[in-house]
Amino acid sequence: MKNEPIVIEQTFNAPVKEVWKAITDKNDMKQWYFDFESFIPEAGFQFHFMGGKDERQYLHLCQITEAIPNKKLAYSWRYDGYEGNSIVTFELSEDGNNTTVKLTHTGLDTFPKNNPDFDRQNFVEGW
Repeated sequence: MKNEPIVIEQTFNAPVKEVWKAITDKNDMKQWYFDFESFIPEAGFQFHFMGGKDERQYLHLCQITEAIPNKKLAYSWRYDGYEGNSIVTFELSEDGNNTTVKLTHTGLDTFPKNNPDFDRQNFVEGW
């Protein structure tokens, strides 16, 4: 459905501390996500980045809402100059030397419906 959150779960053969570092260390994050000027996994920290498809780039404005080391990272995700606000959440669970990451992206239905760049499928493909 259009208003349902995106939920992706994946298990990695790595300890939780290593996975936490991959989602919170700016040098590790630029290998799989975006290159941030700075990133501090603390509630209230604000960060931004440019992203999009082809020639259409958007300034993403984000603020960390929750950070529990080795357990959970959540932040708001919105676009400069556009209505809407969504939440991205990473939840980590450890089983021996394996770590499962559950990514949930909610609030996509708050973005403008008349801009195809904000279609749900683009977020699915991005994650």
